[in-house]
Amino acid sequence: MPRTFDDARRWAELGTNLVLEATAGFDDEAYDVPSGLPGWRRRQLVAHVAANADALGNLVHWAATGEETPMYASPEERAAGIERGLGMPAAELTGWLRGSAAELAASTAKLSDGQWQSQVVTAQGRTVPATELPWMRSREVCVHAVDLGTGITFADLPADFLAALCDDVIAKRAKAPGPALRLTETDTGEVRELPGDGEPTVLTGPLAEITAYLTGRRHALTAPDGGPAPTLGPWL
Repeated sequence: MPRTFDDARRWAELGTNLVLEATAGFDDEAYDVPSGLPGWRRRQLVAHVAANADALGNLVHWAATGEETPMYASPEERAAGIERGLGMPAAELTGWLRGSAAELAASTAKLSDGQWQSQVVTAQGRTVPATELPWMRSREVCVHAVDLGTGITFADLPADFLAALCDDVIAKRAKAPGPALRLTETDTGEVRELPGDGEPTVLTGPLAEITAYLTGRRHALTAPDGGPAPTLGPWL
């Protein structure tokens, strides 16, 4: 079933709460633990989530006022936001995370129905209605809640979010070269196809494991011969 605007707002709120709850009480030692993303410490991941809220807030301002306000002034600004977290003490980093999330929630709550239809431009250069912003945020917070490595897994996320995320990732991956896949969900019976090179590799597993695989996260899927599932490139 296609995702709706209300679905995305619900998932964005849920994912934000998961991240806030997971990081509650983090000290500098906890922030310096490696995250589930190779090469990223938790503090870099949290800085990225906080900076993403600020950047989406720029698009909310654009939708509300008509003043063109890009997510990031430059690619360097996005990287600088992540690096900024490296030098922050734990309390300041947690404060940035919580404050940026609260400000984004407050600003989006003020948008009128007409303002939600305003066209804005994402960091990837896509022109979309502001109604896409909750979906963009839900991807960030839900997936990175898992990446924090505090025990949250894809199986803890709503099944309708996982299904929508799989659809989104497959649509993006279909635009780039890669292996053909046929993905069968053992818990839902859903079969998803990813067009690509050669005969499709058949992979079978729960929706949560398929989502983890498609998003490039640790998973338990194997090829039919027992070998590793085909390697996938970045999806965002």
